[in-house]
Amino acid sequence: MIEIRRIFTHVEQIRHEFGPVAPVPLLRGAIGVVLTNPFAGRYEPEILPMMAALDPVGLTMARKLLAAMDVSTERIEGYGKGAIIGAAGELEHGALWHVPGGYAMRELLGWKGDAAAYAKGQGEEKSVRPGNALSIVPSTKKVGGPGAALDVPMTNINAVYVRSHFDAIEVRVPGAPRADEIVFILAMSTGPRIHARVGGLAAGAISKWDGLR
Repeated sequence: MIEIRRIFTHVEQIRHEFGPVAPVPLLRGAIGVVLTNPFAGRYEPEILPMMAALDPVGLTMARKLLAAMDVSTERIEGYGKGAIIGAAGELEHGALWHVPGGYAMRELLGWKGDAAAYAKGQGEEKSVRPGNALSIVPSTKKVGGPGAALDVPMTNINAVYVRSHFDAIEVRVPGAPRADEIVFILAMSTGPRIHARVGGLAAGAISKWDGLR
């Protein structure tokens, strides 16, 4: 069911946006895996078996992206995911990536599957330790032709309302997806926007363990 044609990796360093040069550049990376859509050209009512088949793909892609960015898991502060479905597929086929892609990154970054596990022995005054990946992974998807671009949203891995980490990275795989293909995408970043200064909840002041603040 899983037939991979290409893997495309993109990593960028952002040093400034017309302001002062950051002492440590912001790293943003994305990885796209191009694979055959087994449901292309027809309506298939039962598509969940593919979601389970994508689980190892998600884990492999998350590890490859982290390796390409050449940082430790503790450096990752933002993440997101997305899918571009070829013209012979449907939007719902991209939704198959929600669990395999999202949980792969969360597992890689230290999520334990139960928020209570983090809170045990930790008062609410304690900050969330980096790398817990408590937040849901934001996502977007669309149907598009070869070379179509997708703006993949990214938010803070521990609290989705951390305004400084609201971001997006444009991902485009040249020549993909063909009509009978899907591009599944993962994205990560090492911090807030390079000159974030619009207030809101600060990443260093998170006091809840639910990932929602």
